Amino acid sequence: MPQSSFRPLLIAAMIAGAAALAPMTPAQAQSGADSAPAQSQHLAKGRFSVQMKPLSDTGLAGGNAKLGRMSLDKVFEGDLAAVGQGEMLTAMTQTQGSAGYVAIERVTGSLQGRQGSFVLQHSGQMDRGAQSLSIRVVPDSGSGDLIGLQGELKIRIEGGQHFYEFAYTLPDLVR
Repeated sequence: MPQSSFRPLLIAAMIAGAAALAPMTPAQAQSGADSAPAQSQHLAKGRFSVQMKPLSDTGLAGGNAKLGRMSLDKVFEGDLAAVGQGEMLTAMTQTQGSAGYVAIERVTGSLQGRQGSFVLQHSGQMDRGAQSLSIRVVPDSGSGDLIGLQGELKIRIEGGQHFYEFAYTLPDLVR
């Protein structure tokens, strides 16, 4: 496949990945056991649309990789009813199936009825087609009803549609 026609597939593949909540170390669990509010574990599911627009090439095309910068604009539907806006930095190599990206995205809206915003940190890599992706909530980035949010987002692309599963914990609301 020519490199130019591979680029959209590569970007879509870099967005796809698997997720799991990061385990807490025994020391972390013990230190906050008495003072931390009760946490509930949740799974939010739905779909999203994404628009990516090139912002600029960095001009760094030397060696075997071209660096770029893109804007991210998303609309989430389902358990997460929100918009996401952010920026992505990419490295596209001359080797088919090898690339990397990082991104920061602010998500604002409602997560299973709780209003607020939070920030997602993306890190994706393809090594000759072998994919790895991590999309995690930046610690202490939650606002409003989402203060204390922790978790990781899993993305799946089927038939051109984007789906998410967001495994997260959140302090229980005292009502």
